[in-house]
Amino acid sequence: MADRTRFGPAGVPPVFRVLRARLADVPSLLHEEHLDAFEYQAVRWGEKPQINQEDAERLGAEARKNDVVLSLHGSYYVNLCAKKEVMEASKNRLAACATAANWMGAYVLVFHMGFYGRLEKSYAFRNCVKALKDIVATMNSLGIQKVKLGPETMGKAFQVGSFDEILTICEEVEQTQLVIDWSHMHARYKGRFRKTEDFRAVAEEVERRLGTETARTMHCHFSKIEYTDIGERRHHVLNERRYGPDFKMLAEVIAEFKMRSIIICETPLLDLDAMKMRDTYKKIVEKQSTSAP
Repeated sequence: MADRTRFGPAGVPPVFRVLRARLADVPSLLHEEHLDAFEYQAVRWGEKPQINQEDAERLGAEARKNDVVLSLHGSYYVNLCAKKEVMEASKNRLAACATAANWMGAYVLVFHMGFYGRLEKSYAFRNCVKALKDIVATMNSLGIQKVKLGPETMGKAFQVGSFDEILTICEEVEQTQLVIDWSHMHARYKGRFRKTEDFRAVAEEVERRLGTETARTMHCHFSKIEYTDIGERRHHVLNERRYGPDFKMLAEVIAEFKMRSIIICETPLLDLDAMKMRDTYKKIVEKQSTSAP
């Protein structure tokens, strides 16, 4: 769990690849940029870990050495609302991701739950809750107790992952971590975040339902986002003013609530925009501290 609000990229930044950096080099390179979080991308994994234990443990050791908190984004090939064979395969993929997360010391496994399909929404959602409880039981049977499940808020109306659904999961399923993707929510609700009060309302609702500590330690994704009538279309960099939401508004709420969140940048400029968000946040904190009586 984070001891302060931290910032980092969703995956290895492109410039690191140009430098031909090894995975184990990523934490030290982030440390040089004064970033202190990293979300490893396991988004195309099958039903077995696609990283060996030695490499995962080396990444974890380097992350601890460089004060970088790790999270892991699980496979996209997951649908917990599907027919039995697809659901079982989805559970196996998440178990594989949880195993690797445990090896590297990642504190949360972030993932997408799937889509409603032809099922009635509430019925599909209850299936997901049951499946998540099964996955937690499997993780515990494997001795994986330090990794939390983090189903995230989703950007399209046909995907399981509305704000209310994610809060309900955190209320009902053990070993879960609240994951708020602010850009997804902005897209799903067609431009929800237009002023600081809109961000504050989300934090207040989390605090009301899940408690102050959960509100302060939410795991966050952020980018500018383009959307259509059905929701999310494409992520954009922070400088693209025609798209929302505005990170400065979120940063004000993070500072106001004294959060200790992990903020993962999902723009195309992974580390560069993560540094911009960090600097924006620091300026707001400094301003608040100097203006305090």
